[in-house]
Amino acid sequence: MNKFSDYFGDYIDSEWLSHLADGEITSLTISRNKRELTVGLHLPSLLSYEDSVYCSRSIQEKMGLDKVNLDVRYDSSLFDVSFLPSIISKVKNNNAAVNGFFKDAEPSLEGSVLKIGLKYGGADVLTAKSAGEMISAEIQKLFGIDLSVEFCELQNYDIEKAVKQAVEQKKQQEEQKKAEEEKNVEHRLLGDFPIYEDTVHLIYGKTIREKPKKMEDINTDDGIITVWGDVLNSEARETRRGDNKIFTFDISDYTSSVTVKMFDSKNMVDSIIKKLENASTVLVSGAYQLDKFTNEFVLRPNSIATVLKAEKEDKAPEKRVELHLHTSLSEMDGISSPTALVKRAAKWGHKAIAITDHGVVQALPEASKAAKSCGIKLLCGMEGYLVDDEKYPDFMDMKLRDFRRYHIIFLIQNDVGRKNLYKHISQSNITYFKSRPLIPKTALKKSREGIIIGSACEQGEVYQAILEGKSDDELLEIASFYDYLEIQPNGNNAFMLRSKRDIHANINSDEDLYDINRKIISLADRLGKLTVATGDVHFLDKHDSKFRAIIMASKGFEDADMQAPLYFKTTDEMLEDFAYLGDRAKEVVVDNPNKIADMIEDVLPIPPGTYQPRIEGADDELTEICWKTAKEKYGDPVPEYVASRLQRELDSIIKHGFGVLYVIAKRLVKNSEEHGYLVGSRGSVGSSFVAHMAGISEVNPLAPHYVCPKCKYSEFIQDGSYGSGFDLPPKNCPHCGEPMNRDGHEIPFETFLGFDGDKEPDIDLNFSGDFQSQSHRFTEELFGKSHVFKAGTMSTVAEKTAYGYVVKYLEERNLLNVTPKAEIERLKVGCTGIKRTTGQHPGGMVVVPDEYDVEDFTPIQYPSNDKTKGTYTTHFDFKNALHDTLLKLDELGHDVPTLYKFLEDATGIPVMDVDLCDPKLYQMIVSTEPIGVSPEDIDCPTSTLSIPEMGTPFVLGMLMEAQPKTFSDLLQISGLSHGTDVWLGNAQELIHNGICTISDVIGCRDGIMTYLLHKAEHYEQETGKPSPLSKKDCFKIMEYTRKGKAPKELPPYEDAMKEIGVEQWYIDSCYKIKYMFPKAHAAAYVIAALRLGWYKIYYPLQYYSAYFTVRGGDLDAVAAVKGKAAVKARMEEIKRKGNEASAKENDTYGILQIVIEMLARGFEFLPVDIYKSDWRVYNIEDGKIRLPFSAIAGVGENAAKALANAKNDGMGEFISCDDLMARSGVGSAVVEALREAGALGDLPESNQISLF
Repeated sequence: MNKFSDYFGDYIDSEWLSHLADGEITSLTISRNKRELTVGLHLPSLLSYEDSVYCSRSIQEKMGLDKVNLDVRYDSSLFDVSFLPSIISKVKNNNAAVNGFFKDAEPSLEGSVLKIGLKYGGADVLTAKSAGEMISAEIQKLFGIDLSVEFCELQNYDIEKAVKQAVEQKKQQEEQKKAEEEKNVEHRLLGDFPIYEDTVHLIYGKTIREKPKKMEDINTDDGIITVWGDVLNSEARETRRGDNKIFTFDISDYTSSVTVKMFDSKNMVDSIIKKLENASTVLVSGAYQLDKFTNEFVLRPNSIATVLKAEKEDKAPEKRVELHLHTSLSEMDGISSPTALVKRAAKWGHKAIAITDHGVVQALPEASKAAKSCGIKLLCGMEGYLVDDEKYPDFMDMKLRDFRRYHIIFLIQNDVGRKNLYKHISQSNITYFKSRPLIPKTALKKSREGIIIGSACEQGEVYQAILEGKSDDELLEIASFYDYLEIQPNGNNAFMLRSKRDIHANINSDEDLYDINRKIISLADRLGKLTVATGDVHFLDKHDSKFRAIIMASKGFEDADMQAPLYFKTTDEMLEDFAYLGDRAKEVVVDNPNKIADMIEDVLPIPPGTYQPRIEGADDELTEICWKTAKEKYGDPVPEYVASRLQRELDSIIKHGFGVLYVIAKRLVKNSEEHGYLVGSRGSVGSSFVAHMAGISEVNPLAPHYVCPKCKYSEFIQDGSYGSGFDLPPKNCPHCGEPMNRDGHEIPFETFLGFDGDKEPDIDLNFSGDFQSQSHRFTEELFGKSHVFKAGTMSTVAEKTAYGYVVKYLEERNLLNVTPKAEIERLKVGCTGIKRTTGQHPGGMVVVPDEYDVEDFTPIQYPSNDKTKGTYTTHFDFKNALHDTLLKLDELGHDVPTLYKFLEDATGIPVMDVDLCDPKLYQMIVSTEPIGVSPEDIDCPTSTLSIPEMGTPFVLGMLMEAQPKTFSDLLQISGLSHGTDVWLGNAQELIHNGICTISDVIGCRDGIMTYLLHKAEHYEQETGKPSPLSKKDCFKIMEYTRKGKAPKELPPYEDAMKEIGVEQWYIDSCYKIKYMFPKAHAAAYVIAALRLGWYKIYYPLQYYSAYFTVRGGDLDAVAAVKGKAAVKARMEEIKRKGNEASAKENDTYGILQIVIEMLARGFEFLPVDIYKSDWRVYNIEDGKIRLPFSAIAGVGENAAKALANAKNDGMGEFISCDDLMARSGVGSAVVEALREAGALGDLPESNQISLF
C-alpha cells in the first residue's frame, strides 16, 4: 500500500499529518506545464474540506508548485449527515451565489433522499442554482452514494426583507454615527435664525451675502429679498417645447410661507432637484414679484443654498418624562400625530412618554408601534371625565350645568389595569355618556387595580377645590383619592388672569398661580404622594399653535387665538418654568415623573397574537364539505390537478388556523341562501379554491377547463392560451357525448393568503341589502350578542374640510387676501388628519372569542357617540388597530343579490342556470343589437346601461376603445377600471398605438404572476435551463407592481424578465402602475354583470321591473309616464345646467337613460295609482310596469309605506284627500305630490257634502 505519509510526510506539519498518515494514495497526476500535482487519496476517516485545502497549500508551498489538489475518497459506510457542512463548504467555494442560505441548516437522511431544512429561506434560489445537484454530485464523488437532495424551508423567511432590514439598519447606524459626530461640531448660528451660518452650501446662483428676513415681515414692494425655510413640497413640469422646466417649491420659516418659482433648462432644474433631495432646509435670495400666471406673489430665485437647521434638543443630563400629552386623536383638540410625538421624545433621549387623550385611548396602537420602533417606553393612559356620583347620584338625569365634571389622568400600570380602564371607557360611552364620556367615582373606587391615577390639570378635582377655597381637611380628603398630584406651568393657566368668572376672582398675578402649585405640592407632601410637573401637551412645536387656533375657531371658540404654550417642552424649558420652586424644581420636573414611569410595566394597548373564535370540528367540517363538493363536480377519484390544489389550500388554511373563518363564511352564505338570497363574493377570496368548493365564492380559480356534468370527465388548459374557462369553445364529452360545462379563471391561491399561506384572510361577502340586517343577527346567534360588535372606524379632518377651516379663519380676521397661497397650503396640511368623530364599518362584524371579554382587546362605544344607532362598535379603529388581532366578518349590503331575488321570483329561472357562455352576452358589451334598439335611440353604443360595472361613462369609453370580445377581456376591463394608473396613460395608450390588445395589457394583479409563470415555463421548455425567475419572484413582482412599488423594487428583476421573453412595453407598464384590482374580485363583478345582462336580453320586462325597484329612487315619475319626448326633455333640462346640476339631478339623469332604453324597447310605465301601486315595487301589469309611490319626487320611504298600508287597512276606498291623510298619516305636501303625478284622479279635497 502506498501510504500518504511515506511520500508526503516531510511536506506537512506533524499535527496535520495525523489526519492523512494512514491514507492510501490511489493515483498521482502531474502537469509539468502548469506545475500542478493531483493526488488521488483514499482516507479511513473524514477530513473536512477546510483541512483538505490547508494540507494542499502546505504541500504546494514546500514543494514549490503552483497548485496541489487532494482528490479524496471514502468508504460509503463513513457517510453521515454531520459531514454535510464540509460538503457545502466546497459547493459554496465553487458557487458563491449559494452563500448564506445554509446557515444553521438542518439535514436529515430519509432513505435515498437527503433533506436539508433551511432556517433562512432560499429554497427557490438554491434550486434555480442547481445547488442540490452539486451536493448530490459531491456525495457521489466522495462516498460513491447516489442521493437526491431536497430543500425545505423550516420557517417563512423573506430574504429580500432581511437584506432591506440590514441595509436600513446600516443606514440608521451611519446616520446615528453622523449625528454623534455632528454633536461635536461647533456651528455658528446665523443671527437670530435657527440655521447654521457655516453650513450654507450654494447649489444655484451667486453667493448669498444678505441676512434673511422673517417671512411674516415680507412686503409686496420689497423687491430683492432673502429668506430661509424648510422645504414643504415641490413640483416640476416641462414646458410645451420640452427643453425647459418650471420648478416651484414652497418653503416656510413658520412665521409664514413663500412659493419659490424658477424657469430654466431641464438640465439645470434637474440638477437643483437632485441637490434638494436630501436637503430639508434652504436659504433663497431673489426677486419677490407677482406671477401673472397664478396672480400670486412668488420668489424668483437668483441664488439657492442648502443649510443645516438647528434642531431643538433636550441637552439636560437627566431627562424628564411627559405624563400628560394629547395627540391628534383627542377629538378636534390635539394637533400632532402620536408617531411624531413619540419620535420627538425618543430623539430627545427621554426614556418614556405617556399618551393621555381626552376620553379615548384610540391613539395607543399607533403610539405603541412608534415606541417599539424608536426604542422608547410607552405609558398608556387617558385623561378622563370624573363625576362624584356620591354627591350627584342622579347626574344622568340632571342638566350639565347642575353638576361638576373633573379631568382625571389614568396611567395603565399592567395588563389588569388595561382591562379595568377599558371597562370604564366602555361604561362611560355606553351608560354614562352625557355630552362626553363620564366615569362615576364610585365605579372607579371599586375597580382601579392596575391603574395609576393622577389629579390632572386646572380642570382637575384638586385644583378646582383650591380655587373654590376648600379647607385643608377637605383638600386632603379630595387629594387622598389620587396616586399622584399634578402641577403645570403658569403659561397653561394664564387664561385665569384674564377670566371674569367668579371662581378666578382671586387669581390676579403669576404669584397667585405659583401659590396654587405650591399648595398642591404641600398636599402631596402631607399625604406622602409624588407631585409631578407636566406640560399638558397638545402640539409638538410652538408654531403649531396656529393649527389648534384654526381648529378651535371652527368649533366656535371666541378665544381661539389666545393659545396657551401647550407645546412639547424640553427638560430645561420645564425646569425654567418651575424655577420658582428652587431645589424642588428638579424633583417635580425630572425625578418624580421618572419614578412614575418606573412603576409602570411594559404594557401593550392590544395583546399580541391573533384571537379567532372557536367552532368545534371546524377544520373537519371544512375538509368534508370541500372534498364532497369536489367529488360531486369532478368525480371520484378527484383529478390529480384538482386534488393537489385543494389539499394544498386546505393544509395551509388549517395549519394557520383559518379553517374557522371559512366555516363561518360558509354558514353565513348557507343561511342567506336558505332565505332565498344568493350571496356574492368580493375581494381576493375568489382566489381560493376551498372558498369555491365550500360555496363561499362563485369564482372558480382553477385553470380554464371542461368538465362533464354527467360522467365527470375533465380537461384542464394549463398553458395560458385561455384566460377563462368561459372563453373555451363548446365541446361534447368524448366519453358520453354530453355537452361539457366550462369554468376556471386561473387565479393563484397566493394572491389571497400570501406566498406562504400565512396572511390573515379577509372574506368579504355581498349580501342582499334587504337581508343584511338578518345576516348580522345570525352572526350574533352564532357567537352570542355579547361577543359580536360592529367594526369601529375613525373619520379625520379631510384636506377639503381643512382648507375650508383655514379660509374661514383667515376671512374672519381679514387676513385671507394678504396670506400667501403657500402659507394657506401649510395651514391646511397642518389641520388635516385630526380626528373628527367615530363611525362604523358598513358591514364589518367583529367576533370576540367566547373565553374573552371584549375589553381584553378594546373598549366599546356607540358610533359617533350616537345612542340612537343602537349598535356597539369597537373603540379602536379596526383596520388600523385590530385587524391582526380579532376576526372581522365583512357582511356588506349590495344591490346585486337583491336584483337576483326579484329576477328569480319574476321569471322562475334560477340565476345559477344562466349560461355565461351565451354569445349574445359578449355582443351586448359592444353593441345595442341584442336589445333590439339603435345607439341613437338610447344615446349609448352598447347594451350595458344599468348593468353594474359596465354602464358608467368611463367604462363605456373603455369598452368602445378596447372592443372586448371574451370573458377574460371583460376581466381586464374590470381590473383596468378599478386600478390606478393602469388604464389612463398606460393600457389605453398601448391599445391606441397598436402595441397590444385588451387581451395582452396588464389588467388585474394576478395576471402578472400567471403571465410570468407561463413565460418562465416556456423558457425552461425551450432552453432546458432553469428559469432565472422563481415562482416566488413572480409573486413578488406582482406584489411590488400592484402596490405601486415597481419603480423602487422592480429593477433587480428586469434582466431576468427580459431573459424569459417579457417585452419592454410590459415592464414599462409595470413601472407606471400605482394600484391594481384582484382578478377574483373582477371575476365576481363580471359574472354578476353577465348574469343580469342575460335577463336584460331575454326577460326585459322583468329586468326593468327589478332594476327600478332596487335602483330607481331618482326616477322622474311624471316624465316617465308621459313617454320618450317628456323624458328626453327632462334630460335636456338637466344637461343644460352643466356643472350646476345637483348630485340628485345627475342621478336622475342616469336613471332616465334607462327609462329611455326601456321605452325604446316598447315597454311603458303605468302611472301611480293609490289603489294599485306598491310602496316600492315596480309591479308588472298587463305587459306594463306600474310605478310605486316611492317613484314620486317628494314621497319618501316612510310616506310611501304609510300610503300602501292605508290602502290595505280594510276601510275601503278613500272618500277624499282628507280621508287619505287621516288614514295614512301623510301631510299635505305628499298629497300635493300625488296630485301632480296624477295619482289621485278625481278624489275630492274634503269629506264635506255640498247641499247645492
